[in-house]
Amino acid sequence: MQTWLVGNVHLVAGNESSIPEICALLERTGIKVQANPDVYVRAYDRFGIAEARSLRERASLRPVGDAPSSPRLRRAQRVFVIVTPGMTSEAQNALLKTLEEPPADALFFFVVPAPETLLPTLRSRAQTLALNSLSEEESSIDAKTFLAASPQKRLDMLKPLLEKDEDEKRDMGAVINFLSSLEALLGKTPEGLHAIYRARKYIGDKGALVKPLLEQVALLVPVLK
Repeated sequence: MQTWLVGNVHLVAGNESSIPEICALLERTGIKVQANPDVYVRAYDRFGIAEARSLRERASLRPVGDAPSSPRLRRAQRVFVIVTPGMTSEAQNALLKTLEEPPADALFFFVVPAPETLLPTLRSRAQTLALNSLSEEESSIDAKTFLAASPQKRLDMLKPLLEKDEDEKRDMGAVINFLSSLEALLGKTPEGLHAIYRARKYIGDKGALVKPLLEQVALLVPVLK
């Protein structure tokens, strides 16, 4: 049974574990994934202006592979699957024109932990794609426990998120998932939401000061028992 995709630009809430399901979806549309030079899958620690320009340049090229097996796809399709915990505002703005008028033979999938954190101008150019068996990345911090804790305890709880691996990189996907969980629990409570919005807005930017942004969340969000 074949599946049809609506539109050329798709946003997916997920992480690297979402790649196999996206590939399976492409296969169901008639697009061969394995050994296909027109299928471009990349995972980035952070997607900035240089990565956006590279993607824009690739998107301007013509496909080199064979036409898909589906009768609805009359020409070869170029597919770009971009997985990243965050995209800088500059990167998103650099892609707006390409995504507003994407080439007819190009499909874009942007896989991020929280698509709602992307710029409205980018989201308006895309379709939200819900994966049936999305394996969500769990945060290392329980959001309910965090909200019930004292400010000092919260600062201690943040330490796992602030740790870096051997390459001096943080798990930004876990950070964004944690902030999304806090926002969902707070609902429409205005107190503290500003700090969360601020953190989510800037945390994906190049050179963002993650530690003070999260510390502001710990100190400004009200304690909820």
